[in-house]
Amino acid sequence: MEFARRIDSKFRFILVAAKRARQLQAGAKPLVQTLYKKMTKIAQMEVEAGLVPIEVLEVANNIGNGDEKSKKARAGK
Repeated sequence: MEFARRIDSKFRFILVAAKRARQLQAGAKPLVQTLYKKMTKIAQMEVEAGLVPIEVLEVANNIGNGDEKSKKARAGK
């Protein structure tokens, strides 16, 4: 299985393909022509071909680490 260059891990590939498979099952039209009937396989083919737009969001590292409310919640106060 070859990954599109913008997908950095197998885990991310699976997440993207699973989300796309759900879209296909909900009625979205396939972006590739294929004889396959399974939505999961079609989604994998679309991701491999780079046809599924992917946006990786940056996560803030300091969430819940510094504010007083979070400290009190962790301490059970």
